[in-house]
Amino acid sequence: MQLQHDKAWDLNLEAPIGPQLHRILRERIVRNDLVSGSKISETEIARFYSISRQPVREAFIKLSEEGLISIRPQRSTVIKRIDSEAVLHARFIREAIEADIVKLLATKSDPALVRELRAQLAEQERVAGSDPVKFTRLDERFHRTLAEASGNASAWKFIEGLKSQMDRVRFLSLSFFPMPKLIAQHKEIVDCIEVGNISQAESAIRLHLKEILKDLPEIQAVNPEFFSQAPE
Repeated sequence: MQLQHDKAWDLNLEAPIGPQLHRILRERIVRNDLVSGSKISETEIARFYSISRQPVREAFIKLSEEGLISIRPQRSTVIKRIDSEAVLHARFIREAIEADIVKLLATKSDPALVRELRAQLAEQERVAGSDPVKFTRLDERFHRTLAEASGNASAWKFIEGLKSQMDRVRFLSLSFFPMPKLIAQHKEIVDCIEVGNISQAESAIRLHLKEILKDLPEIQAVNPEFFSQAPE
């Protein structure tokens, strides 16, 4: 495990440490900054941040529950490889939840929401082709906005906890990320919500969230060492 000083991974010592540490380690794993199969040390992290081991232990437990690390008592803790079955399972559940979300939004279109979503689409278009990492953040914001606007912010929190493996695959695919295609799909979703086309809104979000089904085999073939089929 390599720990380096980076403002993106700094802790705010005036805020609760555990949640921050969980977020930092999760992001580093998702972005493959902490590589699949590598060891991660509770003691080393506590020493690096000059904190006690308790918040590190709490963060490790949450990461283990998300399927991101494997805690092996008296041995070592390692970054787990991506489980393709978990990716497919998370995608299936996410599609079901978000399909209901957009159906709710299309039932009663909100002009203010549509304006906000179109502003987000414009921002997505500005970074398309130049900054895939920023685009992933904007994509996340788009889907979170849909959930919150439907009155289901808690559903998005559930999805966030569920889709860790999906996010890891997404970062592996940045080199051939189909940003213009995804933006066009986002636009179709917004258009359907605006005119109140419930069935088409549902179809649009389902199609959008099925993209990973087409990309996963290629991503896995190009990066076999990141997946659980690779030997430990």
